[in-house]
Formats: sequence, structure tokens, C-alpha cells
Amino acid sequence: MSFAVGQVVEGKVTGITNFGAFVELSPGMTGLVHISEVADVYVKDIKDFVQLNDQVKVKILSMQDGKIGLSIRQAHPKPSRQSQQSFEDKLAKFLKDSDERQSDLRRSMDSKRGGRGGGRLSLFRGK
Repeated sequence: MSFAVGQVVEGKVTGITNFGAFVELSPGMTGLVHISEVADVYVKDIKDFVQLNDQVKVKILSMQDGKIGLSIRQAHPKPSRQSQQSFEDKLAKFLKDSDERQSDLRRSMDSKRGGRGGGRLSLFRGK
């Protein structure tokens, strides 16, 4: 069977390592799905996402010197969000969140210092 870069095909997981999973595309043709190409989220343990003998859909990323680079992550289209936020909306939300975090941080630091003003100086006023 002939394969091309960019093609999405199904294969069987034949091996799992710390750095990825080997997927057999056809008898005698095996490619590697690097751990960074397994999912859109951080993958600490690849066994949380694939197991031996799983049938997976993969996208062929590269074919060089007999090595085939594969991606499970890119084989599945990302769902489109219905409500796209504008840049201004995202910026406004970021600024609001940032202000809230800064005020929380200030309150936390003030409580550790014993409030505004006074503090350590009030200890020496009586002497």
C-alpha cells in the first residue's frame, strides 16, 4: 500500500516507549507517534492515551530514510468554537483577571506585613 505525507490512515499500536508509540500501518510498515503528537494536552504517561493493539487514526507527518513520523493529535480535527471572541473581548477579560490577581496579591502581602502603615514602627513608639 502506498502512503503520502498528509494522509490520514488507521493503524495498530505495536509498541509503547517513554518517548512515543509505534504504529503498524500495513504489514512491514511501522511509524512512530512521538509523545508530543499524541494529544493536545501535556502527556506525562503515554499509556494514559494508548494501549498495545489499539486501533488508532494517525496522520503521516514525514517519510524520510525509511522512518515514518506520525501524529494522532493532528489526525483528529479540532472542534470549532461557535462563539469566537474578538481580540478586544479577550484583552478586556485578561485585564480584568490581571487586576483581580494583583489585588488578591496585594491583600495577601499586606496581611503578612500586618496591614498598611504602622507595622514594625509602632513597636518602638512607646520607648
